[in-house]
Amino acid sequence: MDNVELSDPPFGLEKEFNALLTPDAIRFIAQLTSAFSNDVDKVLWNRTARKVELDLTNSYPDFSLDTAHIRNDTNWRVAAVPRRLQNRHVDIGDTAPSQTERFHKALMSSAQGIQVDFDDGNCPTFYNQIKGIFNIYQVVHGLIPGLPPISEAPVLMLRPRAWNMVEHNMLVKGREVPGPLFDYGLLMYHTGRKLYESESGPFFYLSKVESFLEARLWNQIFVWTEEKLRLPLGSIKATVLIENVLASFEMEEILYVLKEHSAGLNCGIWDYAASFVNKFGHRPEFLLPDRSKYVNMEKHFLKSYMDLLVQTCHRRGALATGGMAALLLPKDRGSAEYQSVIAAVTQLKLFEINAGVDGFMVYDIDLVAPMQKLFQEHTSGPNQLHVIPSVKISQSDLLLMPAGGVTLFGLKYNIAVGILFIDAWLKGEGHFFYCGKVEDSATAEISRAQVWQWIRHQVKLEDDGRMVTRGLVGALAQQVERWLVDESQLPHLQEERLHTAAELFMEIVLKRDFPEFITTYLNLDHTFLSSKF
Repeated sequence: MDNVELSDPPFGLEKEFNALLTPDAIRFIAQLTSAFSNDVDKVLWNRTARKVELDLTNSYPDFSLDTAHIRNDTNWRVAAVPRRLQNRHVDIGDTAPSQTERFHKALMSSAQGIQVDFDDGNCPTFYNQIKGIFNIYQVVHGLIPGLPPISEAPVLMLRPRAWNMVEHNMLVKGREVPGPLFDYGLLMYHTGRKLYESESGPFFYLSKVESFLEARLWNQIFVWTEEKLRLPLGSIKATVLIENVLASFEMEEILYVLKEHSAGLNCGIWDYAASFVNKFGHRPEFLLPDRSKYVNMEKHFLKSYMDLLVQTCHRRGALATGGMAALLLPKDRGSAEYQSVIAAVTQLKLFEINAGVDGFMVYDIDLVAPMQKLFQEHTSGPNQLHVIPSVKISQSDLLLMPAGGVTLFGLKYNIAVGILFIDAWLKGEGHFFYCGKVEDSATAEISRAQVWQWIRHQVKLEDDGRMVTRGLVGALAQQVERWLVDESQLPHLQEERLHTAAELFMEIVLKRDFPEFITTYLNLDHTFLSSKF
């Protein structure tokens, strides 16, 4: 324990802190960190090396010849899907467990599962991490009156932070603990056995995995944990989110290295689309058009990615799930707007069902029932493992950018989402509502990525031919900031925070080199700001 330094409890959470961070739990996280900290470093170094290699050679990712034997072997399958994961029709997404009321409401719903989120929909303040993990601990152990037992509640799909995040409040051997190891370690130590014994887990979502080597590290962590906690091999199951273009070329390999622990793969849209700017945004052939008008899952590069994911998963006996519907239902069920939202979500999700997905997510809990009905009307059985798309997806299919330009509306929308996400982050929140949708770090990523790329390539607006420049973006950011202040009648302190968010947004989109993740930028380079506000 001499090697561990731990911050004081967050104010008001002394009881929760002491319940979670017991001497044995601290020792477990310290051992986990000591075992895998160097491997986490290698993950981040390998990402940098891969990016440098692609840039120096001006090359494109492709299906590797080194792992062709895995793809060509038709005999292997992932381990059987557990009983409680057989039906994944509708999960509730972006459920930050520190938001107790929403978390409990989700547990009372008819959803198949809940994405219990420490990543895209969560701001990882120490307060949020401790409160969120403690809320999960209470739910799993049946300590909240009125909630169903964990064996009857929607399945908890626990999503720890991604590799790029660190936990500032715990040091092991003089170094901050990797964020995902802190979250995962506490969750497994306090709930792993109970979840296993109730046939309700432990089940995880793994965010922002870029290669099969990263998936293999997670598999090693799972095996280590199972041995430490005396759980049977393969007790832990994980769904990998394919959120990066590089990972789309390694989906079979990712399933292969997680064979005993795989709960399938997930495809989304905005983190995945943003990854093209992350890896290739400086190249003109990867100029991504206005997402508000020209980018959706029906576009060839995204439809190819989804088809390949479904085909890969189902051939190997794994479940394939789709992304999250971000639209929010109006309160008036009789309104035309309500019917319009239902129609829009139905169209989007029916497209995914017809592509063969086994499930997807919604943010609005009131969308669970109509989307479950959609599955019942258009599929038979708990999943679509029997649906294997007869497609042959090539390198060019996955890399072909859609045609289209940039609109003034799209530019202003991206600026607003970027500023409002940073403002939410400074408040200690990981998502917010804007224009009838929930926005989180995934939409913030694509928003700031597009603005950075459009400035970089000096694109012209469709509306009036103006070039997207630093000056134009700065002027529009000021307009957005003034509108938000006037619209919400913000008090002085909140106005000051919004102004800081706008300044940070401009800082990010004007960087000479693309900052890899907006969350890393805010969590590492501007840690002091959350305490200021």
